[in-house]
Amino acid sequence: MKYFEVTFTAQPCNEVINDIISALAGEIGFESFVEWENGVQAYVQQSLFDQEALGNMVANFPIPNTNITYEIKEAEDKDWNEEWEKNFFQPIVIGNRCCIHSTFHKNTPKTEYEILINPQMAFGTGHHETTSSIISELLDADLQGKSVLDMGCGTSILAILASMRGANPVTAIDIDDWCVNNSRDNIALNQINNITVELGDASLLKNREPFDVIIANINRNILIADMDRYAACMHIGSELFMSGFYVQDIPAIQEKAESLGMTFIHHREKNNWAAVKFIMK
Repeated sequence: MKYFEVTFTAQPCNEVINDIISALAGEIGFESFVEWENGVQAYVQQSLFDQEALGNMVANFPIPNTNITYEIKEAEDKDWNEEWEKNFFQPIVIGNRCCIHSTFHKNTPKTEYEILINPQMAFGTGHHETTSSIISELLDADLQGKSVLDMGCGTSILAILASMRGANPVTAIDIDDWCVNNSRDNIALNQINNITVELGDASLLKNREPFDVIIANINRNILIADMDRYAACMHIGSELFMSGFYVQDIPAIQEKAESLGMTFIHHREKNNWAAVKFIMK
C-alpha cells in the first residue's frame, strides 16, 4: 500500500498545536502520526490523499497567530500504525509515581497512578515537556476534594490525573470536537465518572462558579489573551498552573498574572519549555 508522508512545521510548536494538526489531518484521511521537533509527520494512503482538503485545513487552522507549513513526499512501504506504536507512543513514567500507557502495552511499570490513553491517535500522552511538567505539578499538589478546570484538555490526561488524585468535580474544555470525543473515550477507559467534558473556548467560563485549581497547557498568546477569564473564575487561594511556552516567555506570563492579582510561586523548566504556578491573592 502506497503512502504519502506530509511533514507539518508549526510556529509556535507545542503539544496542543500538534494535537490539533493531527486531529484535523485525521478527518481528511490521514491515519498515522509521529511528532518531530517542530511539528508532526503524518501519513495518508495515496489513493485517499486530497491536496485541496489539506490546503483548506492549513488555511483555516483554528488557533490564531499560528503558522503551519507542510512538505509532501512519497513514503516508503511500512506498516505505519505499527511504526508509530513502536517509535512514538511508548509507556512513560513521571516522577516514579505515574505511568501513562495504552492498552496494547504489556508489562508496564507498576506505579501509584496508572493512566490509559486510547492508542488510535494518542496525543497528549505525557511525552511532551509541557505535559510532563504539569503532571509533575499535579503529583505535588493537594487536589483532594478540590474543583479543577482543565483548559485545552486535549486527551484529558491532566483532568484524569487530577481526578485520580482526589479532585472533584473536574471540568475539561477544548475547542476541537475530536479532542472532546477522544477525552470522553479516555475518561471511560480509566473508569472515571466525575469529569465533565465541554466543547468550546474560554468564553464558556462566563458566570462560572470559581474553581480551586485551573490547568491551562496551551500556548503563550492564548494564555495571555484568556487569563482575564481564568482570573474571573478564581477565588482567594485558587491555584493556576500554566504551560505551553518557553522559559523566555515567563516574564510576559508573570506580568499578566500579577496584573490580575495573582502571586508567582515557582516555575519548572525542561528543554527550555516552562510550566508555572500562580496563586490568587
